Amino acid sequence: MKIAIIGYSGAGKSTLAKRLSQQFGLPLLYLDTIQFKPHWTERDEDESREIISGWMDEHSDWVIDGNYAQFLQERRYSEADYIIFLDFPARVCLKRVKLRYKEYEGRSRESMTMGCEEKLDKEFLDWVKKGCRTKYKLAEYERTERQYPDKFIRCKSDSDVDNFIEVLNRFMIDSQTRA
Repeated sequence: MKIAIIGYSGAGKSTLAKRLSQQFGLPLLYLDTIQFKPHWTERDEDESREIISGWMDEHSDWVIDGNYAQFLQERRYSEADYIIFLDFPARVCLKRVKLRYKEYEGRSRESMTMGCEEKLDKEFLDWVKKGCRTKYKLAEYERTERQYPDKFIRCKSDSDVDNFIEVLNRFMIDSQTRA
């Protein structure tokens, strides 16, 4: 099974990716760990794409967390069995990034490159409120939904996420029973 998780900053992409990885035993790649070398040094895009391509070639199943159009987005989407779009309201995302900051202040999260400490500044809060929610970005998500209607799952709440996981659980149980 291959699952691409996309969505707004603070929506819970990394949390969901980790949950799915653990629950279904799927290899996990956080694209944020590829974009940056330690201490917020941005990695060359060609090098990043090479790392991601090699990782995808090595794994027949996976969960990939992150948007990053420049990081083999079309390959990720075409190979994915599911594309999960976390379309949570800005108020929910803002609350979550504040909670995340309290938990990880001064440290790196597992889903970030080591040395890239959790930050919460005006620029990032503005990004969560508006910057990642432009008409252009929404049009990209909608284009993806039109291109992959059979595997695009839009989750607008935690209960939507839980419902998707329940359906996936039943599918996995049914698949194992038939095998």
